[in-house]
Amino acid sequence: MTTAAHVLDELDKSLLTEAQKSFPIDHRPFEVLAERLGITEQRCLERIERLKAAGIIRQISAIFDPRALGYQSLVAAMRVPPASVDAAAQRLNQHPGVSHNYQRNDLFNLWFTIALPPSDSLEQVIGILHAQAGAEETIILPILKLYKVGMKLDLTGQEPPLESQDEIYDERRRIATRPPLNEQDLRGIRVLQEDLPLIELPFAVLAEQAETTEADLFAWMRRMEHFGYMRRFAAILHQHQAGFLANALVVWQPPMAQVDTVGEQIALFRAVSHAYRCPTYPNWPYPLFTMLHGQSQAACMDLVAQIEERVGAYPHKSLLSVKEYKKERVKYFTSALDDWWRTAGTKS
Repeated sequence: MTTAAHVLDELDKSLLTEAQKSFPIDHRPFEVLAERLGITEQRCLERIERLKAAGIIRQISAIFDPRALGYQSLVAAMRVPPASVDAAAQRLNQHPGVSHNYQRNDLFNLWFTIALPPSDSLEQVIGILHAQAGAEETIILPILKLYKVGMKLDLTGQEPPLESQDEIYDERRRIATRPPLNEQDLRGIRVLQEDLPLIELPFAVLAEQAETTEADLFAWMRRMEHFGYMRRFAAILHQHQAGFLANALVVWQPPMAQVDTVGEQIALFRAVSHAYRCPTYPNWPYPLFTMLHGQSQAACMDLVAQIEERVGAYPHKSLLSVKEYKKERVKYFTSALDDWWRTAGTKS
């Protein structure tokens, strides 16, 4: 089978890697990006248009921290009868807060992420989804301490395998004292979470939509990043189409006194997109959650071995993705939940 990775040339790979890592927030962002790559602005735009048409670039937009925005964001795992997994997944997908949904090779075979607005009851929503999916058991794995979040795939093979601490999202910004969001902030979030127009002056268009000036929009974005509301502005890829055909959810069981140290070390690996501490349960004794990405399942397992060499060999479990049911970004502060609630019942 031919994959998208076979049609990417070196310029494509450099462009994709750079746009994920540091997309310019500038009056002419594609001109700045082009200068970094040694090409013209027009050629940069044409390349990005082609990569989007091929389904490799999913979106170029702001990436917000749902918990900083007041949302409840977590991973949940369900144990569903194997014959019912597809139907259960489709029911979960109908909730607009479900962004990722995978079947994995475990007794807990259905894994999804969900973000809920402050007005929704986490207990009620998970209970409804549990019933709709016909799950036999559901565990929830909220973030107790975040070590890393953010996918920056290296398509060039030239990036070092370990990131510097400065490259990793600083959780301390999220918990810093910050002003509450106002209506202008909400308007900006609704605009900046949408896909960036592929034109020479895209931020001018977004500024008009946000009812502000481009200069004020840039100042607002810096403010949102400073207070931890916005993690970064970046290109988001469809990893499979970009040649990263496998991912593994690897959960670890180091001694509780060492969880933070181990989590911080695993977070430095560039191919790890998520690392955090989560609750444990009698039937789920793993306090450390990590997501690994590779060009094959073998590459993911090689990365597990590299991690063990660095942090030590602790009990762990590697859950490979069997089937992807949903992968899309959650839209914040929209009315998309209203229809779901009309079919699901009344909020408590």
